[in-house]
Parts: sequence; structure tokens; C-alpha cells
Amino acid sequence: MPFHIVLLILFAALLHASWNALLRAGHDRLWSMTVMCLAVALASAAAALFLAPPASASWGYAALSAVLHVGYNLFLVRSYRAGDLGQSYPIARGSSPILVTIGASLFAGEKVGAGALIGIALVSGGIVCLAFRGRKLEASSLRYALGTGCFIAAYSVADGIGVRLSGAPMAYTAWMCALWGILMPAVYVGLRGWPGVGNLLAVRPGFGAAFAGGLVSLLAYGIVIYAMSNAPMGAVSALRETSVLFAALIGYLFLGESLGIPRLLACAAIAAGTVMIG
Repeated sequence: MPFHIVLLILFAALLHASWNALLRAGHDRLWSMTVMCLAVALASAAAALFLAPPASASWGYAALSAVLHVGYNLFLVRSYRAGDLGQSYPIARGSSPILVTIGASLFAGEKVGAGALIGIALVSGGIVCLAFRGRKLEASSLRYALGTGCFIAAYSVADGIGVRLSGAPMAYTAWMCALWGILMPAVYVGLRGWPGVGNLLAVRPGFGAAFAGGLVSLLAYGIVIYAMSNAPMGAVSALRETSVLFAALIGYLFLGESLGIPRLLACAAIAAGTVMIG
């Protein structure tokens, strides 16, 4: 994998950890997620006006990915309601690279070298190990976190195929994200009824942070889609999920969280896997 692609994905991972922390900290996470999607829709639609549309062969994948992203949003919100960030986030992110590798092999005919496969396994295993720090894992938390990981894998494979057919990674990203950003508010209204429209558009505490988080998430995933047009999907997914490693290091350096021997070993496995992939 080209070194500049590795650096871009690691930057996207840092951005991804940041917006997930914003979401987990909110009180009404469905509202926060929907505001984020509004930001994604507005920014994507504005960008799409200045870009030639992607090839027609990619539109079906863009629509599929948009629907899968909504499912991911709902499961992510539910997983954070059932469990905390330190457990739900690593399980969701750690399970997806292996699933993406399998999906890319089945549906895109990708072949991954032995070294990269070992690296993907190390990253996934290390990430999941970060979720188990002597705490009991509730069944509901595990169920929704794994469901989130399945949605991540599904939309990643759809986008990996779609962007390669599009001939225009930026245009594909803009149109897919615009579709996704439009669908999520519609789902919000469906869940909370028409009175929820006023609540959604009200500039209440947390609106600015959620809106900014949406823009950050758009940039992060745009980088990932670009990377998948130039590198194997499973390897890109594994590198992207090093966001969990960034979260652990940020917690240690700035939030006073501990890094015991088990967590250090898990972080070492993630780092070793990253090197093997890169």
C-alpha cells in the first residue's frame, strides 16, 4: 500500500475517534446523529454541484450504501445506549476489518497477501481486546456493537465496489453522502413524529458540536473511500480502525485514563498489525 495512503487513513482514524467521542458524550444521541447527518447532506450537496456525476454503474452501490449507513447510525446510537464508549466502540470497529476482508473476497474478488491478512487479524484482535478490561460485557451491548460492525462491513464493501466503478471518488462520495444525509432526518421524523421536526431544527445546546462532528465525519469517510479506490478494502478498513488506538492514547495522555499491561499489549498488537499492512 502506498505510504501516503497509509498516512491519510491514519489521519481519518484520528478524525473518526473524535466524532464518536462527541456522539457518545451527548444526551440525545439520535438527535445528535441526525444533526450530524444534516451537516453531511448540506456539505455533500454543495460539493456535488461542482463535480461531474459519477458513472451510472456506481449509482446502485451509492444508494445501497446510503441505506446501510442509516442502519449503521441507528445501531451505533443503540449500542452507545446499551454500553459505554470503551466497550461498544472497540467491538464495533474491531469486528469490521475481518468482515470487510471476507466481503471483499466474495463480492469484489480481492486477494490479500499473507502478511496483510496477519496484520488485519492483529489489528482486529487488538482492538477487540481493548473492550475487555476486567468488566462484564452485557449481552445487549455485545449484540448492538456486533450489529454495528456488520453494517460497517456492508457499507464499506458497497462503497469499495461503487467507488471503483464510479471513475470519480470525490463525486461518488459527495452523492452517496448526500443521499445518506437526506435519509437520516426522514428516519428521525418517522421515529419521533412530525413534532420532532421542530426539535431537530432548533439550535439547542450541542447543535454546533454535532454539526461540526458531521463535517469531521464526512472528511474522515471521504478519505477512506478515496483510499479504497487505490488499496484493498480489508487493509484500508483495518488501518481505519486504528482510531481505537488513538482513543486509548488520547485517554491516557489527556484524560488521566490508565494503560495497564493488557491494554499496552493490545495497543502493541494494533501497532504491529498496522506496520504489516502498511
